[in-house]
Amino acid sequence: MARYNYDRLSAQDNSFLLMETRNLPMHVGSLLVFESDPLQTPDGGIDFAGIRDAIDAVLHRIPRYRQKLHWIPFDQHAVWVDDPRFSLDFHLRHTALPRPGGKEQLKALAARIMAQPLDRNRPLWETWVVEGIDGGACFGFLCKVHHCMIDGVSGVDLSHILLSPSAEVPPASPLPEFIPRPAPTRVQLMRDETLRRLSMPTRVIEGIQTLRKVPNLKEEVGIRVQALTHLAGMGTSTDATPLNGKVGPHRGFDWFDVPLEYLKAIRRASSCSINDVVLTTVTGAVREYLLHRGVDPQHLDFRVSAPVSTRSDEERGKLGNRVSSWIVPLPIEEDDPRRQLERITGQTRELKETRQALGVELMLGIAEWTPSSLLSLGAQAISGPVNTIVTNVPGPQIPLYMRGARLKSIYPQAPLLDGMGLAIGLISYDGKVSWGIISDPDLVPDADVFVEMLQASLARLGDVEAVTRGGVEESEARPPALH
Repeated sequence: MARYNYDRLSAQDNSFLLMETRNLPMHVGSLLVFESDPLQTPDGGIDFAGIRDAIDAVLHRIPRYRQKLHWIPFDQHAVWVDDPRFSLDFHLRHTALPRPGGKEQLKALAARIMAQPLDRNRPLWETWVVEGIDGGACFGFLCKVHHCMIDGVSGVDLSHILLSPSAEVPPASPLPEFIPRPAPTRVQLMRDETLRRLSMPTRVIEGIQTLRKVPNLKEEVGIRVQALTHLAGMGTSTDATPLNGKVGPHRGFDWFDVPLEYLKAIRRASSCSINDVVLTTVTGAVREYLLHRGVDPQHLDFRVSAPVSTRSDEERGKLGNRVSSWIVPLPIEEDDPRRQLERITGQTRELKETRQALGVELMLGIAEWTPSSLLSLGAQAISGPVNTIVTNVPGPQIPLYMRGARLKSIYPQAPLLDGMGLAIGLISYDGKVSWGIISDPDLVPDADVFVEMLQASLARLGDVEAVTRGGVEESEARPPALH
């Protein structure tokens, strides 16, 4: 029996490492804003030691948070090994906003932290505790986790485990000792990788034998061939816009909130999905922003990547990525929001029928046996034919607490991909949908204008789809002012 231990990254997880550059860090982030009262100290600060103890108490439930990367020699593929030098104090940081601790100061801090790559010599995560928000009434958790660790839909990361539907503080309990398991040597990794590659013919034969037992095999194969054909038909490039170009090292971050019921009202009035409403909102904002930048959108091919989870119910609760993507052309040549929504709804319906996301997943599955040098090029190609990314993650619709402190808001931070100056993330929580917009300030110097256009686009869609069709009252049909 082997006296060493490691986990090989999947092709999809490994692709995020291969895509990463100094200016394109591939971590995902989230800003969690809590009410301060239950954790406030007599001097007006936050009980940082108590927060540290809470994190230390749950790390044994997420072993990946105490593992780091080792690279297979002469290959561009990594494995996870236990970090014998793991120190929570390196990953948990503490800072404070200067007074008055307003939104602009918090945005600047979050953007600056988000722009910094994670240290690949250590476990790939950081959490910053930020004091002094809203004059001390709130504090923040700024979480960074490398995309190769978690997909955002699986539901298991540090913040998920720390949060509870109860405001009561759990009693302290003895912590299991962390005993790092031995990592393989370079020679052992090379030997294991050689044996893995030599086993490929056997695995293929076993796979064929398994496939023969699959009901409706002909139909399943046909679906996947159709998915790959549809994906190939998308091409490898898209039109350049002011939102696209060489991405620099800096980031901007902005956000706003919308009642979830407002989006549901539009969905009900229009017989579409929440995702359709979101993509239509983005369509209207992109159109207006291009016009604002002096670009005629009439004949532009503008596409977004919309990640969708392929994780089965049995796989929920596991770290690692089971996410594929839809590539959705946005009808930015249309000025009428109702027509935009009809076009988007038709396109997403077609994507479901063609199973395009299965095509991407199948490509990544094949990549498990592809030399990593080719996989690196393939990962870049997959990110190539889109102008921006729009992620929408459903969250819990009940209040959550961390050591008694109520979570007020969650703002997602998606990574920028190569050539992409803007990324949009959404998450729903406790009756509202929070939009987080990450940008490159060199490519999108007026991202605040784009954020206002997003809000205006959603209000316009609500006016047309919800009010005129009787979906909601007019007073309910407008999202609240930015805050």
